[in-house]
Amino acid sequence: MLTLAAYGAAALAEIAGCFAFWAVLRHGRSALWLLPGLASLALFAWLLTRVEAEAAGRAYAAYGGVYIAASLLWLWAAEGQRPDRWDLAGGAVALAGAALILAGPRAS
Repeated sequence: MLTLAAYGAAALAEIAGCFAFWAVLRHGRSALWLLPGLASLALFAWLLTRVEAEAAGRAYAAYGGVYIAASLLWLWAAEGQRPDRWDLAGGAVALAGAALILAGPRAS
């Protein structure tokens, strides 16, 4: 459960940090938006180290599925665009892949 919470918090931190750059470069917001954006990206990196995985690459690969699903939630909640059936299907496939990576049996 700690892993899921770390992934969820990391996804929120990464998306928020990246969105700060998007807001500055695409929406003309003040460059001051970059300060909390950078802090959020640093938090994202720290949170990924809290994931219960024996290898960084596996933790990052599984995180990719969570990031995709969280991005679709951001699309809906923060940008007001409802994900369509293709978004939802892709998110489900990504989460299934993340589950396989995290929970798949490993040879000793």
